[in-house]
Amino acid sequence: MANAARPQVFSIAAHRGFADALVAGLVPRYSEDGLGLARLTLLLPSGRAIRTVSEAFVRHMGEEGGAGLLLPRMVTIGDLSLDEALGPLLDPLGADEIPPAVDPTFRWLRLAALLAEDIGKGAPKGPPLFRQARMIAETMDRLLVEEIAPEDLRGDRVLDVVGSVAGHWQDSLRRFARVQARWLVELQAMGRVDSATRRNQLFAHAAKSWRAEPPATPIVAAGVTSAAPALARLLRVVSELPQGAVILPDLDLALSDAAWDELGRVGQSDDADGERLGRHDAPTHPQYHLKLLLGRMGVNRGEVRQWHRRGLTAANPDRTHAVSALFLPPQASKSWVELPSEKRRLAAVQLLETGNPEEEAQAVALAVRRKLEEPQKRVAVVTPDRSLARRIVHHLRRWEIQADDSAGAPLCDTAAGRALLLLAQVIAERAAPVPLVAFLGHPFVGVAEAEDSDRARADWLDALRRFEDRLRGPRPAPGLAPLRAIAAKADADAWWGTVADRLAPLMEREEDAPLAELLGTLAQVLEEFCGEAVWGREDGRALGGFVDDLRQQASAAGTMIDPRDLHDVLTDAMERVAVRPAYGGHPRVAVYGLLESRMARADLIICAGLNEGTWPGGASPDPLLAPPVLRALGVPGGEFRIGLAAHDLAGALGAPQVLLTRAARDADGPAIPSRFFLRIKALLGDLAKRHEEDELPALVDALRDADPAPLYPVPQPRPPAEVRRVTISATALDRLRSDPYQFYANAILRLKERDPLDAEPSPAWQGTLAHAILEEWHKEGGALVDLATKHLGAMDAHPLTRALWEPRLMAALEWIENEVGSDPDRRIVAVEQKGRHLFSGIEITGTADRIDRLADGSYAIVDYKTGGPPSKKMVEEGFALQLGTLGLLVEEGAYADRGIEGVPTRFEYWSLGRDAKSDTGFGYVTTPLKIGNARTGMEPDDFLPETRRYLAEALDTWILGDAPFTARPNPDLKLYATYDQLMRLEEWLGRESEPGATR
Repeated sequence: MANAARPQVFSIAAHRGFADALVAGLVPRYSEDGLGLARLTLLLPSGRAIRTVSEAFVRHMGEEGGAGLLLPRMVTIGDLSLDEALGPLLDPLGADEIPPAVDPTFRWLRLAALLAEDIGKGAPKGPPLFRQARMIAETMDRLLVEEIAPEDLRGDRVLDVVGSVAGHWQDSLRRFARVQARWLVELQAMGRVDSATRRNQLFAHAAKSWRAEPPATPIVAAGVTSAAPALARLLRVVSELPQGAVILPDLDLALSDAAWDELGRVGQSDDADGERLGRHDAPTHPQYHLKLLLGRMGVNRGEVRQWHRRGLTAANPDRTHAVSALFLPPQASKSWVELPSEKRRLAAVQLLETGNPEEEAQAVALAVRRKLEEPQKRVAVVTPDRSLARRIVHHLRRWEIQADDSAGAPLCDTAAGRALLLLAQVIAERAAPVPLVAFLGHPFVGVAEAEDSDRARADWLDALRRFEDRLRGPRPAPGLAPLRAIAAKADADAWWGTVADRLAPLMEREEDAPLAELLGTLAQVLEEFCGEAVWGREDGRALGGFVDDLRQQASAAGTMIDPRDLHDVLTDAMERVAVRPAYGGHPRVAVYGLLESRMARADLIICAGLNEGTWPGGASPDPLLAPPVLRALGVPGGEFRIGLAAHDLAGALGAPQVLLTRAARDADGPAIPSRFFLRIKALLGDLAKRHEEDELPALVDALRDADPAPLYPVPQPRPPAEVRRVTISATALDRLRSDPYQFYANAILRLKERDPLDAEPSPAWQGTLAHAILEEWHKEGGALVDLATKHLGAMDAHPLTRALWEPRLMAALEWIENEVGSDPDRRIVAVEQKGRHLFSGIEITGTADRIDRLADGSYAIVDYKTGGPPSKKMVEEGFALQLGTLGLLVEEGAYADRGIEGVPTRFEYWSLGRDAKSDTGFGYVTTPLKIGNARTGMEPDDFLPETRRYLAEALDTWILGDAPFTARPNPDLKLYATYDQLMRLEEWLGRESEPGATR
């Protein structure tokens, strides 16, 4: 190219596809002589852009029928937000006068220490401290990129506005300034600078070198949209090089001057003391950041030309006019009223609204599948919602379409990352059941160094299942020691010995420890459990790099941390590390995030997740510096990101076909449509309804909906006679009469409920403990409080569980001790005594908590309850027959071997529940009989005969008869919910009277 008389700045319209149009213009311009394109240097914004442009070169040569091509040298400008460094051309070995950059991880850790020292007493610890340190680091970078010096925070512009902001903003600004000042002192002592500062200095170095001595080979900057001042000055130099050019993506050259002016001053102050950004700027507009870049480059929009293939004029189709009109600023958008049809034509842009994210993902997957039916057509799905992207990827697998999400997944969500975090959680929660079992059951665990990995894994899981089964219930005491007894009960002593030996080094530390040592031990233990395979895949390699870097920098920074905080700190840090899939997905399908979609091109682009808060994301303010302070400093606010999201959408709208989708609801409730989505609907007007007539919603409904399933009937199993004749306990008799189906599931099918891991102390657990204590006290004697302490200690209950339950238990036991000693005429003759007797040929069993011999020779049946006893009404109606059944067993001589023969006359519930009348606050006695002044209850003489009648009726109906074991015939009774899921209660309860609901 000839020497430029003016800056060579070009724009590629959205409808042309940036990468393909860039290549189409570069090839005829720079491949004319000798080595051709190999002499060209392309400055691109990121490594992702290099891959996109390389693919565009391959497509171009395929379309042109070329035999081969030497690609140009591609160098990254680098982006701190993407954690990408500058390419070697801009970071040369010869720039010795520029200090090296400090490691970002080291800076983060040191800032946390400086912040804690600055706050002093009451400073946050653990995750909150490290999060605040990361915020400080991000704000520092933000200011450094904008070339805001630390002294500018004390400048007149800031002082003029800081007094008008809230007190917490003022405190935050002062703390930020103090921490930054202390950090700069440390940097100077180390002879280093921040990465952003070094980046600015390298840009200045390159600009100075190229201006003084222009390179002999052409340099083209393409796709760069960052408006950082130092980069803008470098781009100005590139645009003035003899063979240089700057090519911008989708700069709207058709936008009217009035609309362009409405975007604001964008960096141009009216006077020397004015703000660097105008109060009335429009940072949410997709052209705002490009106008800011041009302003800082010193280039007028009129100097920018369309980029096109040499010898061809640039096309200017209707789509470009429509996209330009779509994002007009508020005042300029009034022109929509008079906008001609050719300026609002979006013929190939389709809108789709679904009910929820699942339907949206199905619709997008169907649209991709349909487009792939067309040969050679490429499809790109663009969404900032990673959850939605994962749904789409999974739905595409239905048709064996492997679409990789190029935005990747956070390291903490990968298999290797989850293994490390689960192990850290085991430390944090002191081997609590849920994280412990989750880690030991992880797919990587249990196969380390095994010759037969499948067999080793099977043996490992077999031992783990036995251990887990014994571990279910309330959480045991923290640490590994209480779990040894549980492993012994599960016959997994050897297995647990291996587990405990490996975990022991992690469990020894309970106070602050060096982060580097903790990470080293954590990685070593993880490898002992998983073997070297944990580091083998892309997620493992990313995890290994993350751990090595953090450990090295933590050692240099001297970072100390509480082991209990390790899990949360690592989770926050790993969320920022993206693990991208290896190559190998479908060649014509791509799933992008917003960053990855820039420069991409496809025949159909699907923009999904167009809801507020997603696309665009929320305009969250800087957490440390108030918006007026940022504006006074000349730093774009949070709305700037909305403008970038708008620019991403504008670029996507240039594709030949575009599908825009959103869901009316999300996980939190009704979703608000994106402002961009609403603008498109408003621009299209009645045409938007026509777009909604697509077949996609119908296809989604067809995939989702099936023929209505018949109503599920009320369960009424009728097992054969030989199956019904089972032994019945006194407690099971209550279930048989109140809910026959529960009796059927428990006694006939023998399905027992299993406690969950880390369960809340249930009444059954409390009852077991109380009965064990009372049994030993009644049989062995001694101090009841001492026995309770012994049994609580033997259970190795978690301290919190014990702290909540022990005071109540001790008070209730004290009441029992006083109550037993208050009646000398009453003698305890049996405790936890089992008895059995045949009634109509069916064995009935029962265990009496206590049987007392009264002064007149009769007996009292006592049943201990940790909660409330059954109501008298339930007893009268035959739904609480336990006391009566035990009385029948006594009457029939079931306990004669213990010398208990006679008739019981008293039936009492001794509850350990709260009672204001009790001296200890807990404990009371109640009876289902109508005794003394009681106005309700059964007459004492009728109690046993009525119980016998109820028992005979139950046996004749369900055990000896053929009546069905109907589920919930008494829905108003307060029953156990153990088998509600098995009986599918919610599917039929309340509509039993409908046809077909019973059977």
